[in-house]
Amino acid sequence: MDRIRIRGGRPLEGTIPISGAKNATLPLMAAALLSDGPLVLRNAPDLADIATMGSLLEQHGLAVEHDRVARSLTLSGNATNLEAPYDLVRKMRASVLVLGPLVARHGRARVSLPGGCAIGTRPVDIHLKGLEQMGAEITLDAGYIEAAAPRGLKGARILFPQVSVGATENLLMAACLAEGETQLINAAREPEIEDLARCLIAMGAQIEGVGTDRLVVEGVGSLGAATHGIVPDRIEAGTYACAAAITGGSVLLQGARAEHLGAVARTLREAGVEVEAVGEDLRITRRDGLQGVDVMTEPFPGFATDMQAQFMALMAVAEGAAMVTETIFENRFMHVPELNRMGARINVHGASAIVRGVPRLSGAPVMATDLRASVSLILAGLAAEGETIVNRVYHLDRGYERVEAKLAAVGADIERLPA
Repeated sequence: MDRIRIRGGRPLEGTIPISGAKNATLPLMAAALLSDGPLVLRNAPDLADIATMGSLLEQHGLAVEHDRVARSLTLSGNATNLEAPYDLVRKMRASVLVLGPLVARHGRARVSLPGGCAIGTRPVDIHLKGLEQMGAEITLDAGYIEAAAPRGLKGARILFPQVSVGATENLLMAACLAEGETQLINAAREPEIEDLARCLIAMGAQIEGVGTDRLVVEGVGSLGAATHGIVPDRIEAGTYACAAAITGGSVLLQGARAEHLGAVARTLREAGVEVEAVGEDLRITRRDGLQGVDVMTEPFPGFATDMQAQFMALMAVAEGAAMVTETIFENRFMHVPELNRMGARINVHGASAIVRGVPRLSGAPVMATDLRASVSLILAGLAAEGETIVNRVYHLDRGYERVEAKLAAVGADIERLPA
């Protein structure tokens, strides 16, 4: 199993290109099930999760072509197999996003209950209740979701009891082919959902309220071919912003959008980091010391839960104390013991962690537990004295494209050690 070795203490200087968003690409790929296509996705990242979704769609019967040179994905064809098997779905939670499109277009689906990072239970009951409101019959059998709507889905008024990105995406796609009007109220507003809606509109869907928490969809008989450019990855951008900040460097994030960072950009500024728009890019610079800042994870435009671990690594070397409160997932502090092995002073109390900044971290062997925890340990290694070895980096490859190459290009002493 590959490891990553980092020798810290080097300020990062230069330009890092931001890849297409993983969390936008996965639902966009699932949307290909709504049409014979082709659906062409530009700015597609080359990640393990993208390959997993591609394999899932291929076993459904679609043709998937990933041109890594042109950075494009082309998806076409009609689903001939309506089952999403456990062996594929267990690898990645986003696999459940095939459920809505399959039921909407083919009237039934059999999808394994999902897996993915072990950061919380994240039940899919909101997805299922929404489909039931649209007329689907749902049963659970031997670890599989069985959904059937032989007479098609019907428009419905769906009020989400809590903001759910996955449920919003699944039901938005399903509503595009449902008969009549569907209202999604208290819908998630993440940039990835706006990106999905714009792609669906390009395919022929009728959607109003894009970018708001109330989406209104008038179902159509069919969707067609489209070409769509994937939005830049705001979590990757935020991660490399923290990398520049934790090393006291200055990095231009090529393609990053300040408006997509939401509260992350504001919090970085409060901590003493300069965040400056330069044309269509962002420059991140830290000239002086870091200050401890309290954060609480919230749905967009609040502070992203996917940035919590990275920000905690940053706060580990800030002056004073910071409280980090996690409200989205109940098991997302697994990186804390590993950061503490490197000399951080972090104490967890329920859903909050108190971070007392230290002058410096020390390199150590550490173990990655999930995707964002993996990269938080790399950030800590960039700032630490001595050598850090991050083990189990297969998590990292699910969501960060060539992370060691991108960091090395701006001055980091980092390399991948093959198993």
